[in-house]
Amino acid sequence: MRPPTHTPPVDRFPLVRAVAVGCGAAAVALLLLVALAWAPLLALDRAVVEELHPTAVRRPVLTEGVRVLSDWVWDPLTLRILLAVVAVALWRAGEPGPAGLLVAVCAVAAAVQQGVKALVGRERPQWSDPVDSAEFAAFPSGHAMTAAVVCGLLWWVAARTARRALVRPVVVAGAVSTVGVGLTRVYLGVHWPSDVLAGWLLGACLVAAAVVAYERWTAARRRTAALSGHGVR
Repeated sequence: MRPPTHTPPVDRFPLVRAVAVGCGAAAVALLLLVALAWAPLLALDRAVVEELHPTAVRRPVLTEGVRVLSDWVWDPLTLRILLAVVAVALWRAGEPGPAGLLVAVCAVAAAVQQGVKALVGRERPQWSDPVDSAEFAAFPSGHAMTAAVVCGLLWWVAARTARRALVRPVVVAGAVSTVGVGLTRVYLGVHWPSDVLAGWLLGACLVAAAVVAYERWTAARRRTAALSGHGVR
């Protein structure tokens, strides 16, 4: 496979940078509201999960299907394995830079996720008749954050190929997976809605920041190579 013939143009950087800054700021604000136990947010969280939980209990067949999606199809381990396969494919195709970026961002996201969980230490919803269980603290949702990171990175990889036939299904599948896994975590009663929102925001922030940094770095390398008369792969 030849190196990609397309690099995201520089005029996209302000938009992607805005996503990184905006999502990061929103995630920090949400973290503060949760840490300070802001009553309106906590009340909204509780109202949503208490509305959904009776449905999950009354409909075991639907709930089991949701569990399969949440705990197997969209599980963080499954998504990380998918990303690892793509990273290996990129490496074998002579694209060590993008391959390394995928691995690095995924690792940083996992560390950030666990660090914030330990910092906030939020309790998960408690039920006398739970339909699912989960480990570690609630905030942010690891499922939601991992989905946002993996799907965002896969979209970037697809976009670099400049193949519209590939980009569209990746975007659709990624959006469905990212939104879907967040909804399943709330439906199953193992996360508050704000946990899921924080996971989405943090994941989007990390991916956008990493993409901007990488594309600017590669653009700078190309300019340096052009000035020195040497090509850059």
